[in-house]
Amino acid sequence: MGIWPSSKRKTAKSNSNSKDASRYFSNGSAQSSTLSVVDSQLDKAFDALRSSDDPKDAIGVESSMSYLQDLNVNLENASLFVALELFQAPSIGEITRKGFVEGWKNSGVSVTRQGCSSHIKSLVSTLSHNPSYFKQVYRYAFVVGKETDQRALSLENALVFWPMLFSPPGMEWKSPSYDWLELWTSFLKEKWTRSVNRDMWNMTLEFALRTMSDETLSFWSEDGAWPSVIDEFVTWCRDTQGIGKGREQDHMDTAD
Repeated sequence: MGIWPSSKRKTAKSNSNSKDASRYFSNGSAQSSTLSVVDSQLDKAFDALRSSDDPKDAIGVESSMSYLQDLNVNLENASLFVALELFQAPSIGEITRKGFVEGWKNSGVSVTRQGCSSHIKSLVSTLSHNPSYFKQVYRYAFVVGKETDQRALSLENALVFWPMLFSPPGMEWKSPSYDWLELWTSFLKEKWTRSVNRDMWNMTLEFALRTMSDETLSFWSEDGAWPSVIDEFVTWCRDTQGIGKGREQDHMDTAD
């Protein structure tokens, strides 16, 4: 998977910083009821994660990967985006001090290594059957996945993110007769060359939800408010897969 910055991407192992953080987590000292004490202890936990190469108020690629793996976060599926959304990470491969402190403080969990790992695991387990939370994580994937100075997500990254999000433990984009994720990615690889803007990203989810309950595409119409790429995908599905062909013919017969 190529979504981590390539200059530093490699298999992360728990380094001395993660071990220091684990020692902090194991003593459970952040469970104080005094808010300022919680903030202070979380600050210390964050500092224990930083390497000498990391800026003061953020941890970079290697430290982030190591920390997430220490919490048993699978970096190859939707679990990654659950964690990044929890910390409101500004980009993949970076966690800020503010996001770390606020994320754990607002979670209300016991800030031990086991408590943090269990909390993320619990969040991940809800993705496939909680559309509202899935939408929250899905939409944040666009924010965290695009380059900071860009308004759109590269097609290359989008084609990595969609399989991560639309496969277990995320929400599977399938209906009884069709693997919509496979159809969507095949269409884009064949027909689409542009980047993915926010509207396209968000409306893809809305379209996905509709296809899972109506695989005939009867909800779609030429006069609808779908982005043009969705319209083109529907046409492609009809022409190459025969999806919705019967309904289209019925509509033509009625018009005659």
